[in-house]
Amino acid sequence: MTLPHADAAAPDPEPARDDLAPVALREPANQVCRRAVAYWLTIALLTTAVEVAVAVTIYVLVPSRPWWATTLLVLLVVGNLAYSALMPRVRYGVHRWEVSPEAIHTRTGWVTTETRIAPLNRVQTVDSQQGPVMRLFRLFSITVTTASAAGPITIEGLDQQEARELVARLTAITAASEGDAT
Repeated sequence: MTLPHADAAAPDPEPARDDLAPVALREPANQVCRRAVAYWLTIALLTTAVEVAVAVTIYVLVPSRPWWATTLLVLLVVGNLAYSALMPRVRYGVHRWEVSPEAIHTRTGWVTTETRIAPLNRVQTVDSQQGPVMRLFRLFSITVTTASAAGPITIEGLDQQEARELVARLTAITAASEGDAT
């Protein structure tokens, strides 16, 4: 039996491929419309008003209130007002989006942030939505459904005109891609 010679050259390892090199992920380039801050504040204040109205009604209707009921009511009001004051500004600073020829990239959240990148050849539908409060602020929300278990990508708080242009652009890009986005 012959053993390989120790000086024999080992086969060359697979050459490094530049396309597999790690790439630093940058933030998406675009912020949502500045009016989204007022929209989010309005939604937070409306929610606060409903929650406080229900809590005060229950508080007033219950004949014997323990001391902790007053404490809970105060905490509810203070907590909701703090949420209403902080959330819109923080959320505006975090929410970003970008569409490149290859992918849609979003970052959302305000306590927990989520970054999503979806290849445009995986896009199945592009939907836009504008509820009554959004209409007051001339804002739209766009939802991009992909063939992903993580669910759709949503960009909330876009200016009406910007949203229409983005929907048209995404529709054109996805219509031009071959395949069935699965």
